[in-house]
Amino acid sequence: MGQLQELEQRISAAFSRISAGVVTLSAAVPADPLPVPADRDAEVARLTEALDEERMANAQLNERLRHVQERDAQDAAAAQAAVDSLTRQLDAQGLDVQRLSSTVAQLREDLRRLREAAEQGIVDPQLINRAMMAELEALRTTRAAESTEMADILAALGQVLNAEEARPHA
Repeated sequence: MGQLQELEQRISAAFSRISAGVVTLSAAVPADPLPVPADRDAEVARLTEALDEERMANAQLNERLRHVQERDAQDAAAAQAAVDSLTRQLDAQGLDVQRLSSTVAQLREDLRRLREAAEQGIVDPQLINRAMMAELEALRTTRAAESTEMADILAALGQVLNAEEARPHA
């Protein structure tokens, strides 16, 4: 039984300490933990207006971003078109160079034969004719390459002029 009384005293002392702690805490905590402004409606209106302004700014930024993305897409398409055009020009010039190289090789061979024939004192009209035809073909191929190059230059100048005309003048 002595133990029971001792436990009751300890429990009573613990309750007393808890009561004192609750009283101390309730005195330290204000009655209204979240102060409400006197003009709550004005504060709500101000915050709503600030939110609307932020939404408007966000919408404007999204619109600017869309315009920048469209302009980038147009620039990328223009760059791709220019690359495609330059690739076609390079392919055409490559073909011209191949034809010219082949013609020059044929001309060299014919001139070598013609020189050998001249060293032997033989005049072969057929050999002279082939050399002249090879030279004529080299001139035609050179002319075609020059025409292709001139057309490419004119096309590039046309693009520059069109871009300059489209640009707003100050």
